Amino acid sequence: MAGVPRSGGPRLRADGRDGPRGDGGEGRPVALLFDWDNTLADTWPAIHHALAVTFRAMDREPWTFEETRRRVRASARDSFPALFGARAEEAMAIFYGCFESDHLAHLRERPGATDMLERLHAAGFYLAVVSNKRGDLLRQEADALDWTRLFRRLVGANDAARDKPAAEPVHLALGHGSMAPGPDIWFVGDTDIDLACAANSGCVPVLLRAEPPLAGEFADHPPHRYFDSCAALARLLTAGGS
Repeated sequence: MAGVPRSGGPRLRADGRDGPRGDGGEGRPVALLFDWDNTLADTWPAIHHALAVTFRAMDREPWTFEETRRRVRASARDSFPALFGARAEEAMAIFYGCFESDHLAHLRERPGATDMLERLHAAGFYLAVVSNKRGDLLRQEADALDWTRLFRRLVGANDAARDKPAAEPVHLALGHGSMAPGPDIWFVGDTDIDLACAANSGCVPVLLRAEPPLAGEFADHPPHRYFDSCAALARLLTAGGS
């Protein structure tokens, strides 16, 4: 398996093996916290359409689809004030009005996500979601995919006092004391905000996406493991090794 260079550190394999171990050594996790959009589920068409409608209503030039994928990270309550200033509440109402009308119609799972979650659940791992999608919409999508039964908690934007990358939603996802962040809790996502949330909360940062990390791409919060697919993650954790 070819390695993936990481600026200033070891090479990460695409199957999650032989990644950096940290000062205590991270082995097999007891819990996995997943990001939602573009990690488990694909709702980019609905997000992009709702943002385009919002930008036009605000007399702004809409982002391209690739700009949307690249720039959408924080929750609406954190990002809209910077984007729309005094009109943030108005913009949020337009965005959610549009998004709620068709997000389930555009909802798709990421390749291999159902099989991975089923296998991890059957193996006894604690599974939860920490997303910057509004909590009620997150749970609607989990119901639509028949995934609610697989997760102990589904935490979205506005469910905690602060949203990702703050640590509060992680603590909520872990049950506020029933489990504690540490080297046996993996935070799995596809963007810098997910890796930052892992670092802020004391979890192991795990990158899950088809594209390998570029050298220096995650210099502030580098991943400790990298998987190029849901199948690769499932193979590692349900085949008896780490």
